[in-house]
Amino acid sequence: MAAGPGAAKLRFVKGDINGFLGLSVDNLSVLALLAGILVQGYGVPARIVLGRMIPGTAFGVLVGDLLYTWLAVRLGRRSGRTDVTAMPFGLDTPSTIGMGLLVLGPAFAAMRGAGIGAEQAGLRVWHLGMAATVIMGLLKLPLAFTGRRLGRLFPQAGLLGSLAGIALLLIGFLPLIELMQDPVVGFLSLGLVLYTLVAKESVPGRMPGVLFAVLVGTAVFYAMRAAHLVGGASTALTAGSFAVHWPHPAVGMLGGFALARTYLPLLVPFALLTVIGGINNTASANVAGDAYDVRSVLLVEAISTLVAGLAGGVAQTTPYIGHPAYKGMGAGAGYTLLTGLFIGIGGTFGLISDLLRWIPLAALAPVLVFVALDITTQAYRATPLRHAPAIAFAFFPAIARMLTIELGDPRFVAPALFAKLMKAPSAGLPPLMVIVALGNGFIITSMIWAAFLVELIERRVRPAAVYLAVGGVLCAFGIIHSVRADGSIYLPWDLHDGERIATAQFCGAYFVLAAALAGLSWRRTR
Repeated sequence: MAAGPGAAKLRFVKGDINGFLGLSVDNLSVLALLAGILVQGYGVPARIVLGRMIPGTAFGVLVGDLLYTWLAVRLGRRSGRTDVTAMPFGLDTPSTIGMGLLVLGPAFAAMRGAGIGAEQAGLRVWHLGMAATVIMGLLKLPLAFTGRRLGRLFPQAGLLGSLAGIALLLIGFLPLIELMQDPVVGFLSLGLVLYTLVAKESVPGRMPGVLFAVLVGTAVFYAMRAAHLVGGASTALTAGSFAVHWPHPAVGMLGGFALARTYLPLLVPFALLTVIGGINNTASANVAGDAYDVRSVLLVEAISTLVAGLAGGVAQTTPYIGHPAYKGMGAGAGYTLLTGLFIGIGGTFGLISDLLRWIPLAALAPVLVFVALDITTQAYRATPLRHAPAIAFAFFPAIARMLTIELGDPRFVAPALFAKLMKAPSAGLPPLMVIVALGNGFIITSMIWAAFLVELIERRVRPAAVYLAVGGVLCAFGIIHSVRADGSIYLPWDLHDGERIATAQFCGAYFVLAAALAGLSWRRTR
């Protein structure tokens, strides 16, 4: 520990290498998903995705990581501590995937269907993505000043339980599927990550554990490939190119705003969910011992998203969940600086696409599984044992979201069949519609469900009823439980008959239970 306030300076520690690898893997995975969806899924020219979209997107990560490094150094100076861990930062996974699958990809397909050439359609989609990212940044700026109040509205189990659900299902389980597609490489790498980071055992050469696991997994992968025991489709991208593509604004973005207006019902919840996530992540960091200011964390998030859009990026940035995991790795303030420089420079010079071409995903994904496990266990450690049912209850909306992502993948379920199943006759609401609705707005839903159950556990029945009533109001506008496949929000009177009936039943469920609890509370008081 330092002697007093003002003594802390930016210094690199061994754990920064582990943190850098973990955070870089997370960002690389998201970039790989975005590139794969657009290039391989929709046919957007790779030159536009890798040469225009990725550099600006990576530049937003660079700006945010530099600012988060500064916040960590400032916190260390104020507290006189040298063990402050920077908040992890990068591309928001759910909204980045959503931008690819629900905005950019479909817009490109529509333009191609209208007879527009691939290059011209790709440029227009790029301009649309820039405008959409700027809009999300502008939406998040005023929300940054209300973060403290929003954070006080929910108990600890509501904040951490929603994060645990995201971690276990989206950050942990989906990469687990990825790594088990090459089970020898993936399970070996996962076991080595757990050996070094959970059991805290040392490895040969005393190198960072994550680096050791990635190197061993990669070596085994190529040894098995040389022996013709694995195929060649286990890397993130099938092609890469070393070329300089500086992030730069484009005047065409002005035309993109006209296109982006159509997607506002998607962009608003995208922005709102990252703000809520930022509040949760700050609470998680506070529990781990680093008391960051919510407003500063959210302002950096908003500014970085805005900068990314202006520089040509097409995805918003956000503080990552997993601060306790990075602290457990021994990371300080230097790992975010390294990550920002690596992602920013790599995106400019084409190094990211080349790296994703050669490193097997099965060797990268285990780091995310560890982060998911650490976040989930922290949620239980940091809350009273009697609130454990509330944390578990918060997992269910994340399960629904995971199922929606998998079932909505056209590789598994054809879009026409998916739309048909959303309206399939049933004794009640169509099962697929229920899954989709439970998953839409899942972060907010998880927080409301966990908060409601915490109040019941504490025998505060009336506040529990208030949480339910708020959920019913949010449900009416599709902020949670949107009955549309794309998760867009809406005005209740703009719904079609089938959508109106489903929304009325979801909202009614909240209001009826809230009324029942209010009645029981009145009876108990009397």
